[in-house]
Amino acid sequence: MIFETGTVVSKEQGSLWVETIQRTACDVCIAEKGCGQSLLSKLTGKTNRIRVLSGNHAVESVVLGQSVTIGIPEHVIVKGSLLVYMVPILMAVVGAWLLGSEIKTVEQDLLSISGATVGLLLGGLLVKLRSKKTNGDPNLNPVLSDISVNCSDPISVLIVN
Repeated sequence: MIFETGTVVSKEQGSLWVETIQRTACDVCIAEKGCGQSLLSKLTGKTNRIRVLSGNHAVESVVLGQSVTIGIPEHVIVKGSLLVYMVPILMAVVGAWLLGSEIKTVEQDLLSISGATVGLLLGGLLVKLRSKKTNGDPNLNPVLSDISVNCSDPISVLIVN
């Protein structure tokens, strides 16, 4: 399980939207000081919003702006990357091959491009349908792992003290 800390920005029925700061490989690179990419990533401070399932926690117990820890299973990242990148590319290649191999004329290139475009769009549609199907599965989505105590909240201060 990979853990990430973020801030709750929105709540929904059974899930939260958590904002995390995007990290780059620059944090561990030896050439950080001599690289323009590191400076650019520090200046932009790009953030990501991730939909997180509540898991064993109640959505009502989380306050907007509160710091939380989310957990993402490793296999989800690997399988998700393969699905998102490979399916559309493979569908584009198959589409180009199917339409481009039939006719051996000047129009072959146009048909290959059309087939690749249709295959790419069809692959994207398959990825979107798969995403909607697994939208609520806690084994395939980030899950709320821990809720940090917010010391500015008077109730939390009473609990901590």
